[in-house]
Amino acid sequence: MLKVDNLQVYYGGIHALRGVSIEVNKGEIVSIIGSNGAGKSTLLNSISGFLKYKEGEISYNGNKLGNNPSKIVKMGICQVPEGRLVFANLTVRDNLFMGAYLRNDKNGINEDFEKVYQLFPRLKERENQIAGTLSGGEQQMLAMGRGLMSSPEIMLLDEPSLGLAPLLVQTVFEIIINIRKMGKTILLVEQNAYKALSIADRAYVLEQGKISASGLAKDIAENPKIQEAYLGSKK
Repeated sequence: MLKVDNLQVYYGGIHALRGVSIEVNKGEIVSIIGSNGAGKSTLLNSISGFLKYKEGEISYNGNKLGNNPSKIVKMGICQVPEGRLVFANLTVRDNLFMGAYLRNDKNGINEDFEKVYQLFPRLKERENQIAGTLSGGEQQMLAMGRGLMSSPEIMLLDEPSLGLAPLLVQTVFEIIINIRKMGKTILLVEQNAYKALSIADRAYVLEQGKISASGLAKDIAENPKIQEAYLGSKK
């Protein structure tokens, strides 16, 4: 479905991604774990077309991806960014509608509104509330709901639990599982490695711009070196 082959990305003189190759198959949850600065967000931003890569190739359903984010969204790839980045001065409903800005299927958009409200009842309750007044957890729900409004086949989730209280972290991961049940494929970048590996099918470990390990998520979680480096806390 999604294939990244030998990706090389630079920030000026900094070699951010060094020959990264990953694959994501239809219906999977694939997790990318690694420390801060390892290149996780860089990888997602490259897939989404926000960053140009110097070498390598990214393909989706056999078609090479370019660097046009709008075209990539139309192809079925949507990124939910780190930090949520909701439109703070717009209502919840208007934020969701912005997620469908490339669509012209009115009936489908209305159906997806209902699906999002079923998945996130809190958003339905706050439909006319200004997004900037929502709690952090509610804003994360809104960002994920906005992503779903683009009708994606695959969602790129960048640190969805960042800054949330433990109880809300659990809620976010339950929502990710439910999104997969809706037929979506998920590529998950997440600092909370224990939680990420607990719901993923497969995983990659990114260290200093390189893939240092990959395999079934349960095998990655049982690797003593990875446990020492990333799984010290299970909260």
